[in-house]
Amino acid sequence: MTSPTTLAPAATTRDWVPRWARRHNAQLWFGSVILGIIVLTAIFAPLITTHSPTAPDVPNALLPPSSEHFFGTDNLGRDIFARVIYGTRSDLTIAVAAVIAPWILGMVIGAVSGYFGGWFDTIIMRVADIFTAFPFFILVISLVFILGNGAKSIFIAITAVSWVAYARIVRGEAMVLRNKEFIAACQVSGISTMRTLTRHVVPNVATQAIVYSMSDIVMNVGVIVTLSYFGLGIVPPTPDWGSMMADGQQFLAGGYYGLTLFPAGAVILTSLALALIGDGLAHVLRIDR
Repeated sequence: MTSPTTLAPAATTRDWVPRWARRHNAQLWFGSVILGIIVLTAIFAPLITTHSPTAPDVPNALLPPSSEHFFGTDNLGRDIFARVIYGTRSDLTIAVAAVIAPWILGMVIGAVSGYFGGWFDTIIMRVADIFTAFPFFILVISLVFILGNGAKSIFIAITAVSWVAYARIVRGEAMVLRNKEFIAACQVSGISTMRTLTRHVVPNVATQAIVYSMSDIVMNVGVIVTLSYFGLGIVPPTPDWGSMMADGQQFLAGGYYGLTLFPAGAVILTSLALALIGDGLAHVLRIDR
């Protein structure tokens, strides 16, 4: 008598989901959904609203929220909803772009510094000490003041300061990694130093830098909004959350709270989404290492 055939269990939807996504990581999912909606709204802004974010319409100034103007209008009659959406393009694009360049620069400098040590490491750490001796906001504001207003100046200022944090993070990881057995095996087997760095060191030290980049974007959003609030950021009439809050502040006494609250809400929601993604990534990368 033959034994009964064992049937393989049917594949479930759970089996189609990546392993890291099955960790009940609500923070990463929730943050990704929020940020995804924000990004898609900014990308398809012309389809979502037909109002211009820059064209004034003075006869319709300071209108309350309605079906025509979801968030109302500002003191020049511009649609607040349109300005908040288009402001997402300005602020979030600069914030993300100003993370990519320091991330790459800090990764390279930190990996080389931590792996080789010696005089190069000493020089890099002394330069880093000079940057960290001053508050981040003060340095960025000072550089933007020297370079002038605009997205380009903000990008240069943040990049010139932010690389230090990534270099310190990666350097510490590289110093630990260079004493590992597999690195010694690479050296003994004749693998070139460049190949060892690019194939074995950098991929293994990038984890903490990736997690930190999420909080760095949040910080960059805060810097951009603060600079624009004080008139040192994105040049008008380009929509920007900081300048919107600054313009609307003078109308708070008259009960026109939407001019300030709606862009402030966009800042808070975006920062919350990025913070949740950062926490979720930290959980994922810690589990899967």
